[in-house]
Amino acid sequence: MKGIKYKNLTWLDFEDPSADDVLYLQENFNIHPLAIEEFITPTIRPRATQYKNCLFLTIHIPLFDTKTRTTYPGELDIVLTNDHLITGHKEKIYQLSDFFDKLSTSEGKQRLYMEKGPANLLYQVLSLLLESCFPKLDHIHENLLNIENHVFNGQEKEMVFEISVVKRDILNFRRTLKPQRSILESLVQKNTPFIPDDIKPYFSDLIGTNIRLWNSLESNKETIESLEETNNSLLSNKLNMTMKVLTIFSAVMLPMTVYSNILAMSASIPFGNHPYGFWIHMVIMFTLSIFTISAFKAKKWL
Repeated sequence: MKGIKYKNLTWLDFEDPSADDVLYLQENFNIHPLAIEEFITPTIRPRATQYKNCLFLTIHIPLFDTKTRTTYPGELDIVLTNDHLITGHKEKIYQLSDFFDKLSTSEGKQRLYMEKGPANLLYQVLSLLLESCFPKLDHIHENLLNIENHVFNGQEKEMVFEISVVKRDILNFRRTLKPQRSILESLVQKNTPFIPDDIKPYFSDLIGTNIRLWNSLESNKETIESLEETNNSLLSNKLNMTMKVLTIFSAVMLPMTVYSNILAMSASIPFGNHPYGFWIHMVIMFTLSIFTISAFKAKKWL
């Protein structure tokens, strides 16, 4: 547990809350028991619940796993009271930890971010977490440019897996981000004493940030789908060309094969005693192949 106190406002941050942390909250804060229970219970869907003595929020932050190369939702539980902001998260959220550390060591930052009460501090935290998504979108955009360059440089086969990885990353990002908008809208619409009316316009601004993120994700989704379709078309065209070459080769060789088999079946091979018999038969087979190729060209198959 880490804590910052400025005047009458206290911010407590719990990373991977334990049973002792829950006991500490129960003993030292007048928080609704259901809010404390939800504070340590993993939640699949984000939610905003108002209790008599606090406002409880569960939101999901898009985090990136470098091993699997995909985005996953990091749960952040928030308890907001008249003079406390309590946050809890199982996964380490770098942006939140960095902001907390800077705030704890700077009285000027405490005055800037904590002077107007817990609702304003909550806005600052949510704004920071949403803004941190833009660099992740820039990284996705760089991956899309890299895939595009490789696709049109003849590396379609190698890009099949890369396209799947980036596509999964975008889909997970969208799945994490989309439900957060309803939570932000509920904070603006709720008539709650924990968020003053003069702070609500700031939360409306967060909705605009969420929309900008969503529009960028929509653009990335359309781009990766177009790249996937283009890559599949190029792969299919290469496969068709390969099959065409093999088919033509087989068709050209077929008359020569039939001719050699006929010679093998004959009791007396024509020109068998001729000193140039072998080359005569080779010329005949070569002529058959030229005739076959000419027929293909006449049919415009080549």
